[in-house]
Amino acid sequence: MIGTLRKPIVTILGHVDHGKTKLLDAIRKTTVVDREAGAITQAIGASLVPLETIQRVCGDLLKKLNLKFTIPGLLFIDTPGHAAFANLRKRGGNLADIAIVVVDINEGFMPQTLEAIEILKKYKTPFVVAVNKIDLINGWKIESRNLLEDINKQQQHTVAAFETKFYEVVGKLYELGFQADRFDRVSDYAKQIAMIPISAKQNHGLAELLMVVSGLTQRYLNENLKYDITSPAKGIILEVKEELGLGKTIDVIIYDGSIEVNDTIIIGAIDAPIITKVRALFEPQPLQEMRDKKSKFLSVKKAAAATGVKISAPELDNAVAGMPLRVCRANGKEDNEEIKQKIIEEIKSEIDEVLIETDKDGIIIKADTLGSLEALTYLLKEKKIQIRKATIGEITRKDITEAETNKEVSPLFTVILGFNTRISPDAEEYASKSPVKIFNHAVIYKLLEDFDKWLEQEKKNLEKQELTKITAPCKARIMPNHIFRQNNPAIVGMDILTGTLRVNMPLMKEKAANTELEGKSITFVKSMKQDKDAVQEAKAGTQLAVALEDVTVGRQIFENDILYSAMNEDDFRKLKEHKKHLKKDELETMKEIALIMRKKNPLWGI
Repeated sequence: MIGTLRKPIVTILGHVDHGKTKLLDAIRKTTVVDREAGAITQAIGASLVPLETIQRVCGDLLKKLNLKFTIPGLLFIDTPGHAAFANLRKRGGNLADIAIVVVDINEGFMPQTLEAIEILKKYKTPFVVAVNKIDLINGWKIESRNLLEDINKQQQHTVAAFETKFYEVVGKLYELGFQADRFDRVSDYAKQIAMIPISAKQNHGLAELLMVVSGLTQRYLNENLKYDITSPAKGIILEVKEELGLGKTIDVIIYDGSIEVNDTIIIGAIDAPIITKVRALFEPQPLQEMRDKKSKFLSVKKAAAATGVKISAPELDNAVAGMPLRVCRANGKEDNEEIKQKIIEEIKSEIDEVLIETDKDGIIIKADTLGSLEALTYLLKEKKIQIRKATIGEITRKDITEAETNKEVSPLFTVILGFNTRISPDAEEYASKSPVKIFNHAVIYKLLEDFDKWLEQEKKNLEKQELTKITAPCKARIMPNHIFRQNNPAIVGMDILTGTLRVNMPLMKEKAANTELEGKSITFVKSMKQDKDAVQEAKAGTQLAVALEDVTVGRQIFENDILYSAMNEDDFRKLKEHKKHLKKDELETMKEIALIMRKKNPLWGI
């Protein structure tokens, strides 16, 4: 029936360990979080929270405010600690109707928090902020189930600490372009972000959070929630799994219409769409987590939006998480070929909508789902990182060989970023011997953090390599009583005072008998020997024999002469740009060289 309200789809986002799963766990009254590795959600899942649960949790609060909900409940998508799943896409927007961003009041905004809000902002997904762990504020006591009453009962110093930390979060949101305030102080929910203080661990503030989320979706998203229960289902694949006794299955969020056993379904794919029939449908019991191994699934004949459902069907080997799914049915009957082709075109168009636009040159990125890939791309583009290739799946040998060819363009492009994926077995040995740097992580901010560190170090290394091609600042003294040959070439003992002397480096004098030669190259280093061994460079503090071309001792050069590297203006300016790589005495030598050169040209090097 058209006009039926479906459950709003809610996604929970936030930084690792800020309490996302603990919050959902508190609502479900289950112990999923205790069975997770490190209490961090490892895979995306979904949980149905029926209206009765919302009413039970909110209790007297609804009566006091005279609120009546018409939505049938909430469908929570629990994300694995990264922002990519805020980006589960459906045609024209995000899968989630509303998001809850969880922030630890004691830590404030962290990298994943910022990532999540950036993506929500880009796709205009409404959200509220659950300011968690208020129970850890010094002196905090929970005396009632009413959040606002409890805040007023705290000691003055505790309230002051709470208000300070709380409004630091408000301030950060303001910096990001959002007006926000505590939910009871919000004057216009359409213009301000509602912030709800909570303690997921102590089940405190959950009534207020559920009330605000349910109220906002019912008031502002009512039209979005209307659907025709008889229409063919539309959904998004969350996970592809191998299930004992069932074979390959897909966990799907149905966000519109309904799906039945024996329905023909069409699933998006990178190549040709998958067309298959529903063999069986399974729904998790209410308040159960879809991916939890201890969850019990119920075999059902039909499922309607919004819900999470496990689908068993043949031909699912090429199914990929993040892809759209459509039921092929019209007027209560299976569609004909014409309708099937129409749906295939719609699915192709939907995939094209989120296909990644790549650059001519750049790094290679891989991810497990289309949504993950798009999120990673978006965050890299924000950092002005060029992307040559962006695809779904394992990191293959072909990816590695492609990344190797990037070295011709830039060594900084010989990189592969893998998000929540793996290196294929046949590529592992090749990868271990390849110069390509591979980063692989299941948490997006860690992946980007590791890549940023590597990129920064590589840029420094490249800058230092570039500096070796430039005439570096150097100051050296011809040692008395160390003249080994007067000319052709002159061989003298030299004491390197500052910088680095290199083979082929041109040298000049500050003062010369012929003033025309001052500030000009009079010789260059042909070769150097230290303890009878030939060397290519000598650093400050070194004394060694140096062969100098085109000069004669006693004419152009003398014992105790100070020689400087003869730098040109371009090299001087480049060194000024990279002076962070130079030592203090080298910078002083550069100043001395500039003074010599500016005797004849006051604007030299400026």
